[in-house]
Amino acid sequence: MNKETAISTTPRRSVVVNGFTNSVLDPNAPMLGPVENGGTIIANTAPGCWGPMITPRLRGGHEVTQPVFVEEAEPGDGIAIRIRDITVTAIATASGHDSSPEGFCLGDPYVAARCPTCDEIWPETHLEGIGQDAVRCDKCGNAVKPFEIVHGYTVVFDETRQVGVTVPKEAAEKIARNAHHYAALPDKSVQHPILAFAPSDIPGVMVRMRPFLGQLGTTPSCQMPDSHNAGDFGSFLVGAPHPYALTAEQLAEHKTDGHMDIDAVRPGAILIAPVKVKGAGVYIGDMHAAQGDGEIAGHTMDVAGSVTLQVEVVKNFPIDGPVLFPLLEDLPPLARPFSADERARAERLAHSWGMDRLEELAPISIIGTAANMNAAIDNGLARAAKLLGMTVPEVRNRATINGAIEIGRAPGVIQVTLLAPMDQLDAAGLGDYAREQYNL
Repeated sequence: MNKETAISTTPRRSVVVNGFTNSVLDPNAPMLGPVENGGTIIANTAPGCWGPMITPRLRGGHEVTQPVFVEEAEPGDGIAIRIRDITVTAIATASGHDSSPEGFCLGDPYVAARCPTCDEIWPETHLEGIGQDAVRCDKCGNAVKPFEIVHGYTVVFDETRQVGVTVPKEAAEKIARNAHHYAALPDKSVQHPILAFAPSDIPGVMVRMRPFLGQLGTTPSCQMPDSHNAGDFGSFLVGAPHPYALTAEQLAEHKTDGHMDIDAVRPGAILIAPVKVKGAGVYIGDMHAAQGDGEIAGHTMDVAGSVTLQVEVVKNFPIDGPVLFPLLEDLPPLARPFSADERARAERLAHSWGMDRLEELAPISIIGTAANMNAAIDNGLARAAKLLGMTVPEVRNRATINGAIEIGRAPGVIQVTLLAPMDQLDAAGLGDYAREQYNL
């Protein structure tokens, strides 16, 4: 099915996604669907990060789902994505802090892996045995490793997918010998499971599972490696020596910031993503079993899983990046809605000073991305100001007394989270999402 066929097909109430990209998001590639405006997307997702990172044929560092065309979505709109369910299907995974050995890439190990013996970019490879030399070039048999794990772990999950524990070397190697089974990779996934590396540097550690989506968004308006669809990772494309190079201006124009690694993008949250191509092209990937703010190791527990989303078009979305309505429990303390008791106290205080009205407020989180944290904060503040019709100094004040700057991922993904006036949220077309999410 080509793109034109997708557009002319009768929209379906739900679309099931089992296929993946080659790690490149391409607005000219076929989309699935279309799905109705208000319809449901159900997807089996493959792990992001480590598995694709050690699979040289993949060209973007992740393996995300084939994008879905949403009825009535046009450039300049937004897509409201209600995250109905995220279920981890993996039995185990592995992860850790990385390094990139010299000679195994053309400029960027995420995008252009290289066999140093054949000098072939994106070589076909296979697994031989286990360990960090297990990925071998089909042509010459050389180990191809654009990434190594410097310090890592293998973790197994309980049947309820509530907790996990890291395992010692013997157990990690047993799992590595049956890596595809324990990774529970979807049938159409082509990545090598990272479990084959068998890292085991910190055995006996308990972990609490709190799954979320590291990748959730819409297709960029130019061809772009999936993990680089954000201001920080995307900066690696600027002036790059491989075919996916962009200028800084092209990156800013075309990206949609779908790669956020924000741990609040989990069941119950509502994400509003910008639309830059007809039909939006909603895609999913990089499910994580859990992650602390910042993803400071560079990677976390990437897992296979299943996802259910409901999508709805928001006409004339005012900004070019995502907005999030997190769960109440995921909001910073100062950004949580005021209780009836707090409001009553504030109204009495206001009346005593001659005021007859207080603002109606609701939480909102605006995503900012850039090459570094300071620039990402500036990007988030500017987006918030545009969305809410404020000056940047006003956003700074409101985020200070009624919110916070939160870190999604180092080096450059942040959230500007604040209590915003309902009048401004209504003017931006987002007020009803705040009312729904926080029962206002």
